Amino acid sequence: MAIIGLVTAPLVVEQLSSLKSLAQSWTRQTLLNGIVTAHASEKESVVSASPQLTARAAQGESSDQFNWRGRVAAGRTIEIKGINGDVRAEPSTAGEVEVAATKSGRRSDPKEVEIRVVEHEGGVTICAVYPSADASRPNDCQPGADGHSSTRNNDVNVDFTIRVPQGVRFSGRTVNGNVETGALTGDADVKTVNGSIKVSSAGIARAKTVNGSITASLGRADWKDALEFKTVNGGITLDLPPDTNTEVSAETLNGGIHTDFPLTILGRVSRRVLNGTIGSGGRELHLKTVNGDIRLQRRAS
Repeated sequence: MAIIGLVTAPLVVEQLSSLKSLAQSWTRQTLLNGIVTAHASEKESVVSASPQLTARAAQGESSDQFNWRGRVAAGRTIEIKGINGDVRAEPSTAGEVEVAATKSGRRSDPKEVEIRVVEHEGGVTICAVYPSADASRPNDCQPGADGHSSTRNNDVNVDFTIRVPQGVRFSGRTVNGNVETGALTGDADVKTVNGSIKVSSAGIARAKTVNGSITASLGRADWKDALEFKTVNGGITLDLPPDTNTEVSAETLNGGIHTDFPLTILGRVSRRVLNGTIGSGGRELHLKTVNGDIRLQRRAS
C-alpha cells in the first residue's frame, strides 16, 4: 500500500473554510430536502403490488410490523425513506421485492407513523411518514427529491429490511440510523445523517453521511456523472475494481489519505489533499471528510 504523505503543507484558506462549513451545509440541506434522490429508467414499467399491514405487541414497548411484496422491473428503483431507524438491503433470488418494516416506540405510539407505498414511472417508493412538526404542512411520500418530511418529539423507530432482486436499483435514506447492504446486483444510492454506511454493489454505489463512516465496494468503474463519497465525522474506505480509470480528488482535515493504486499526482503532495489520476483518468471521483482517513483499495482480480 502506498501512503500519500511525503510532504505536509497547510490547506489553503478556501479549502479549510469549505471543510469546516461542510457539516452545517449538508445537515441543513438534508433536513430541508428529506435527503432523497432516486434513479429512473424509461425502458420498462412497474407491475402493481398492494401493501399488507399487520400489527404486533412487544413487552416494554409498542410495535407495529409492516410487510410489502411486489414486482419492480429490472432497471427500476426500490426507494426507502425513513427518519429514525436503520435501513438494511439484501440481495434476493426471488422475482419480487420484499420490504419489512418494524415500528417501535416507548413514549410515542408506533401507529402514529404511517408506512406509505407510492408506485411511479421510476419504480416504487416506500416512506415512513411521521406526524408533521407543522400542522399546516403535512408530511407526504413522493419519489426522489420531492416530498416533505419533518417531525418533533417522536421517538418511534422504523427499521427497514429490503430484499432486492437482480437488476433492481436500490435507494435508501434515513436521518438517524445506519444504512447497510449486502452484495446487491444493481446500482445503490444511500444517504443518512447520523449513522454509518456500508454498501456493496455489483454496479455503481454512491454514499453520503454526516456523522458516520463510509465503507463502499463497487463492482463496476464505468460511472458517467461525477461520483461522490462524503462525510464529516468518519473515515471513507472505497474498494474499486483493478481496471479503474478516474480523476481523483480527495480531502480530509484531520486524517490521512492512503491508496493501493499507482497515481499520477497533479499539483503538490499533501497528506490531507490529493488530486491525481488513476489509469487513463477521465471520469471524476470525489472523496471528502473532515475527521477521518480516506482509503482507496484496489480489489484483487
